[in-house]
Amino acid sequence: MAAEIKRRKILVLGATSALGYEALKHFAKDGDQFFLVARNPKRLETVADDLKVRGAGKVETLQADFNDFDRHPKLIAQAVSALGGLTTVLIAHGLLPDQGACQKDYALTEEALRVNFLSEVSLLTIIANQFEEQKQGEIAVITSVAGDRGRASSYVYASAKAALDTFLSGLRNRLAKSNVQVLTIKPGLIETPMTANLERKPLIVKPTGVGRDIYKAILKKKEVLYTPWWWRIIMAVLVCIPEKIFKRTNL
Repeated sequence: MAAEIKRRKILVLGATSALGYEALKHFAKDGDQFFLVARNPKRLETVADDLKVRGAGKVETLQADFNDFDRHPKLIAQAVSALGGLTTVLIAHGLLPDQGACQKDYALTEEALRVNFLSEVSLLTIIANQFEEQKQGEIAVITSVAGDRGRASSYVYASAKAALDTFLSGLRNRLAKSNVQVLTIKPGLIETPMTANLERKPLIVKPTGVGRDIYKAILKKKEVLYTPWWWRIIMAVLVCIPEKIFKRTNL
């Protein structure tokens, strides 16, 4: 499909996220067009200006709260109108909740699930139907390696990501018949504002290389991307540990 698309028309949901931004820099050099959506208008403007300098063919922006589910259909319609259609959607927004606080307050758990799972499902439902109808498209969604196995330190966040992984797997199976690519992006621990408050940071990497990996995975029509690559091995080992042993670990 990459050969068929001369210039991608990309809707980016969570355009100010560190990983999303790093990926967009590469697409900008290709002269692709963007409709950027995020909550912070000042940061959104900064990202838009930078992508223009890097060679983006067109950049439009929209400030929006992804928890406003009723606005999702209009949001996507605005992107389609602004770019004259869509070829690609990158979903990059998310929230890393405080696990300890979530354990004490269900409202915080519900908020984390809404942001990290339900808001994506709402958006993906609309996007999937449109791409299925037009018989082509690229959908890329940033989840996390955390979804591969629940751990005491992050199981609320991991639960949302695991649910999203399963949803994307089913969506990929459904849309394959319509020439629609669905890419599940599973980054490990990345140095971003979202992870700045974490106490333990083994194997943490900068977002630059991850953004490049995302860009290449979309071009190569991959289904699942672990980034950096070694997280596929780490998580494969972690998943195989028997529950009787795993529950004694401090992870």
